[in-house]
Amino acid sequence: MIKGLPDFPWDSLAGPAAQARAHPDGVVDLSVGTPVDPVPDKIRAALASVSDRAGYPTTHGTPELRQAAVEALGRRYGVGGVAADGVLPTIGSKELVAWLPTLLGVAPGSVIVIPPLAYPTYEVGALLAGASVVRTDGLTALGPRKPAIIWLNSPSNPTGRVLPVEHLRKVVTWARERGAIVVSDECYMSLGWDVTPVSVLHHSVNEGSLDNVLAVHSLSKSSSLAGYRAGFVTGDPVLVASLLEVRKHAGMMVPRPVQEAMTAALSDDSHVEAQKERYRARRSVLREALTAAGFTIDHSEAGLYLWATRGEDAWQTVSWLAERGILVAPGTFYGPTGAKHVRIALTATDERVAAAASRLTG
Repeated sequence: MIKGLPDFPWDSLAGPAAQARAHPDGVVDLSVGTPVDPVPDKIRAALASVSDRAGYPTTHGTPELRQAAVEALGRRYGVGGVAADGVLPTIGSKELVAWLPTLLGVAPGSVIVIPPLAYPTYEVGALLAGASVVRTDGLTALGPRKPAIIWLNSPSNPTGRVLPVEHLRKVVTWARERGAIVVSDECYMSLGWDVTPVSVLHHSVNEGSLDNVLAVHSLSKSSSLAGYRAGFVTGDPVLVASLLEVRKHAGMMVPRPVQEAMTAALSDDSHVEAQKERYRARRSVLREALTAAGFTIDHSEAGLYLWATRGEDAWQTVSWLAERGILVAPGTFYGPTGAKHVRIALTATDERVAAAASRLTG
């Protein structure tokens, strides 16, 4: 065991999970953002179409996959200026988040900035590299310290908060002046509800330059490919080339059938929109029921979660919901300032979401 790593947060949900599973109508598990809807047929067909390829896949991915990613970024998010050679497929996004500081050669003792409320793996990645973590949205709080990496996450996991263009631009400018790398986790970019998220790759943010900027994308949410481990990183071509060389040595290759499935998923927007509408409907049902039950929903203008509070300790809320057979994640998993919130995922079937709503309002 590597010293200094925190315990895996979801292990601490064992008690509430057992309580929720004891409900006579079964558990409604809203604690994790894992897809429950079928993988679209065209993606499954693409996966199977190259299942007889016995050779090693290329670390850089097929040219078709990389070009499909470039075109999808343009169609879906208005991103231009990304070259196909500057796209690198990853084995999902979590492994990249965890190993990115190490792969980029961040020196032990360096500072890595993460949001105050953040996906736990940002901190884990810093610790694996021997770096220290500063949780802040206000970069002036760093004083004279020059961070190696600044993580952005918009839409946010867990809060669903979307950072405005002005804030993104300010961070990129500030980082470039100090030689820091900005890495934007954009895995929820396709799920804008009340606002439209903007990529750090967009010219309105980076002024037409990708220097010192990387964006991480995942197909887990947009295409229900969590089990396929399908993601990619793109941005500064120099940084991507460096990552490619290290990943070649480390054997970090996306399986060839998954590359084909990714190409199919990135080449089609209709299934992404259909999945978004499923989540929109579930979000509406849960939001209405939670509000009727006395919850306040904060942020949550985009993404796959509702960030909810009853004004009490998060674990009290977890227990209250578990009594009703509903399992959620306490906000403390994501940082100290989440102590009075819970994160409620939209990833349950329509039937289970309806059951949760009935228990909340019944």
